[in-house]
Amino acid sequence: MSTDASPPLVPGQAAPPTESGDLSRSIASSGAGDRVYTGLTTFFALCIPLLLAFLALEIGRAAWPAFSRFGLGFITSSEWNVPAGRFGAAPAIFGTIVSSVIALVLATPLAIGVAIFLSEFAPPWLQQPVAFLVDLLAAIPSVVYGLWGIFVLIPLLRDPVIPFLRDTLHLGATPFFAGPAYGPSMLAAGVILAIMSLPYISAVSREVLRAVPRSQREAALALGATRWEMIWDAVLPNARSGIIGGVILGLGRALGETMAVTMVIGNRAEISASLLAPGYTMASLIANEFSEATSDLHLSALMAVGGVLFVITIVVNGIARWLVWTVERGAAG
Repeated sequence: MSTDASPPLVPGQAAPPTESGDLSRSIASSGAGDRVYTGLTTFFALCIPLLLAFLALEIGRAAWPAFSRFGLGFITSSEWNVPAGRFGAAPAIFGTIVSSVIALVLATPLAIGVAIFLSEFAPPWLQQPVAFLVDLLAAIPSVVYGLWGIFVLIPLLRDPVIPFLRDTLHLGATPFFAGPAYGPSMLAAGVILAIMSLPYISAVSREVLRAVPRSQREAALALGATRWEMIWDAVLPNARSGIIGGVILGLGRALGETMAVTMVIGNRAEISASLLAPGYTMASLIANEFSEATSDLHLSALMAVGGVLFVITIVVNGIARWLVWTVERGAAG
């Protein structure tokens, strides 16, 4: 006897859907959704390099008159004379690099030290408040940093700090601290950039250190390592690539900062070995003169400065990715 309980088909009536048919339609609809999702994500992913290429094209088109007139001398020349129509970006390039290096030298040890303290030493009740206060530095507007630099940092550098560096540490004999202390200077800009870069480096480093497996710490301690040896030999090597990424993120913040640097650097187009001398960065040069550029050549020169800053940013990020890839490859090997 048959046990099939299916109702008999009425003539002209379609067969009822089966489980295999429902599954086929579900797979087909799922495949269509996957194709739509893949297409959308591919489109949005392609938008990024397209926007980058469009930005480079527009900057290059606007900067071409200056490059065609001055050639390589635009990058190597130190003269920026608007009335005479002679423009050279070397002081701005020099100021951008020097101020960013000062920022990294000051911010990196402090940021990594804060990250190690919060991830390894701080009690639980203290970790969250301190991390919140450090991260809060990134939320302060740059113009507020600039005002603080004018009214607090510059007087502080001019009176106790620079005399201490010259008289006590005898650094005045070096070219880096030679000459009078004007106040607005490359050193002031570097300190401001260090404070602004610190939360980025610290936040990334802190999360990377916390991501290191606990087994690495326990294994080092089980082998007789002290707490510091455990951090130095087991934790930091596993977090190198992430820490490098955080440092590069801070460098990107320092390279592109405009308003705070403009307010404390002195804005003088000159190249000096002394960190106490005023200077210029590419971002501050554009911010100062873009609204006052009346001639086409002047405007093109400012766009050319922006193009150089664009290229430097791309190169720095490319080197950063190469460093991270090298570290990760060495760790995997």
